[in-house]
Amino acid sequence: MKNRILFLVFIFLLSVYLMSFLPQETHFNLEKEKEITISLKQNDDSIIQLNLEDYIIGVVAAEMPALYEEEALKAQAIASRSYAMNKVLNNKGNNYDLVVGVNNQAYITTEEMRNKWGQNYLLYFDKIKNAVMATKGLVIKNNGEIIAAYYFAISNGQTEDSKTVFGSSKDYLVSVDSSEDKNVKNYEVTTIYSYDDFCEALNIACDDLRITDILRSNTNHVSKITINNTVYTGVELRKILNLRSTDFDIELKGDIRITTRGYGHGVGMSQSGANELAKSGYNFEAILKHYYQNITISNI
Repeated sequence: MKNRILFLVFIFLLSVYLMSFLPQETHFNLEKEKEITISLKQNDDSIIQLNLEDYIIGVVAAEMPALYEEEALKAQAIASRSYAMNKVLNNKGNNYDLVVGVNNQAYITTEEMRNKWGQNYLLYFDKIKNAVMATKGLVIKNNGEIIAAYYFAISNGQTEDSKTVFGSSKDYLVSVDSSEDKNVKNYEVTTIYSYDDFCEALNIACDDLRITDILRSNTNHVSKITINNTVYTGVELRKILNLRSTDFDIELKGDIRITTRGYGHGVGMSQSGANELAKSGYNFEAILKHYYQNITISNI
């Protein structure tokens, strides 16, 4: 009898040991009780109060195509919520937490969603709302702090290190592979400028236009470029000429042709890359942990 008991105990312990090697699924305790209100400054400078999750629905609707995969939309919801809460927690005494637009995040109202989607409004609204509410209260943290979860449209095949673009290093915003972006529509775009428009934008003489000393980062983004003896950073030139990205080539012919690869500042999560990963079977957690390093995902 004693031997039989010892045998059963051994079998039980062996089963527990073997189960520890099986893949573990993360189960999130979604926030059900806490309601957070944010103050949002609109384009007309008026300030409105919004429930956080209602705000995130408006952000995802504005920032990511509704046709994207559900797991990509969930990843976007968590990234947008994290970005918003990072701003809220670091508010420097303003009477608002965030502003509408490129300085923070885009946001649209339900009326604007109706105008944008037309007859597909109900379908797309429900899809985005479901993605937001399926991740309610979840944010991305690094060392216990909610991160500034930057994101952008399309990479050039790799994301950028935050120091290159924003001047400060973050161990969760480092360069990672995003080669899936190379297969998406409008990955590479050529824009044609007249000499007059190009030189006027840069406030330089056009009679002897010279472009020299193009330096690139290890991700092929332009770090510095010299035009008529004036040195610009890639970020500066992108802003001046409204370029899609800082990975670009310039050709001087009868006109000026600038070919860009990717779209956006390149830091954090590539939205098109997230969608491509979702198509490959990645869930939102795997997508976020690919684009943001050294992170955990948990409740606010």
